[in-house]
Amino acid sequence: MVGSAIAKDLSTAFEVTSVDVNPQNLQAISLTHPSIKTVTANLQQYDLYPQLLADADWVVLAVPGFMGYKALESVIAAGKSGVDISFFPENALQLDEAAKKANVTIITDCGVAPGMSNFIVGRYNEEMKIERFLCYVGGLPKERKPPFQYKAPFSPIDVLEEYTRPARLKEAGRIVTKPALSDREILSFDKVGELEAFNTDGLRSLIYTLPHIPEMLEKTLRYPGHIELIIALQQAGFFNTEPVNAAGQLVKPMDVTTTLLLDKWKLEPNEPEFTVMRVVVEGEGKKVEYSLYDEYDVVSSISSMARTTGYTCAAAMHLLNNGMFTQKGVFPPELVGSNEKNFDFVISYLKERNVNWTKRISMMDVK
Repeated sequence: MVGSAIAKDLSTAFEVTSVDVNPQNLQAISLTHPSIKTVTANLQQYDLYPQLLADADWVVLAVPGFMGYKALESVIAAGKSGVDISFFPENALQLDEAAKKANVTIITDCGVAPGMSNFIVGRYNEEMKIERFLCYVGGLPKERKPPFQYKAPFSPIDVLEEYTRPARLKEAGRIVTKPALSDREILSFDKVGELEAFNTDGLRSLIYTLPHIPEMLEKTLRYPGHIELIIALQQAGFFNTEPVNAAGQLVKPMDVTTTLLLDKWKLEPNEPEFTVMRVVVEGEGKKVEYSLYDEYDVVSSISSMARTTGYTCAAAMHLLNNGMFTQKGVFPPELVGSNEKNFDFVISYLKERNVNWTKRISMMDVK
C-alpha cells in the first residue's frame, strides 16, 4: 500500500518503474496509473539488483523489514542513491561507509515514524537545547471491530515485529531497553478520543545521532484493550520462532500467526482508517508540539498511513533530485531536516497533498 502510493505520487514528476514479486500488486498500479512501468521480480534475489536498477537514476525501497537491510546494501552496491522506508531491525548507519565509497546518498527510515518525527527533532535540535523528545503514533481503522479493534495499514509482519522487538529509550541520559508493549498509558487525542500508548522501538537512529538528548521515547497507539489480546497471544507462544511439532509437522508458531492475522488485519478496499501522531520537543522552558490527524482519502483511494508515510518519502526523493541535499553516505531524516529549507520543503510538500501538520509552542513551568 505504501510503495504504490509513493510510485503514484512520484509518477507526476518522474518516469517510474515499480518492481514487485506479486504481479497482482503491479496490475493494480497499472490500472490507475498506466504510465508506471512494472517489472515482476523477487527482490530477495539480491544478485539481480545491478540488472534491475541499471537504468534508474534514483531508487526508493519500500520492502518488508526482514529483507530491508540486505536490499539497501544491494542498492548501494549497485551504485544507486535514493530513499528507504523499510524499517529493518539492523542499524542502517552501518552502511554509511559503503555508501560513501560508492559515492551515493541514502536517506533512510523516511516515513511518518520514523521519518517525520526525526525531521522535527532534527530541526529543533538546531534551535534549542532539547531536554526531552516524545513521539506517539498509530494507524487505526475508524470502525472498532472486536476482538482486535485493529487493521494493519502496512505489512502485518512488520506490525508483529513492533510487538516483539525490544524497545530502546533514553532515560536520564542512558540508553535503556524495555520489552515492547510495556509502560502502557492512556492518552486523549482530538477527533479520536482515548487511546493506549506503549513502548516500541521507534527511536532508531536518534539514539546515535542525537546522544546529547537525555530523555527520549517513542510509543505506538492503539484502541484500549488491543494490547491485552496481543500480550495473551505472546504469552501463549504464538509469536515464537522456534519450530514446534503440530500434528506431526514442524511449524513455526509465528508463521502460523502471521498467516492468520494477515487475513484478520487486512484493510478492505476503501475501508476508512486514520493516522494520529503527536511529537513533543521540550527544552529551555519551552514545549514545541507537532500534531497530525489524517484520514483515508476517498478521491485517490489511498490509505492515510500510505499517504503520511509515502508522501514524506516522496518529498525526500525530491530533496535529492532538486540538489537540496547532496552529502554522500547514509543519512536518517534528522540529519536532513536539520537544514531549515529541507524541513520547510517537506512540510510544504505534505501540505500540498492535504497532509497537514499543526504546530503549537507553549512555555513550561520551570522549577
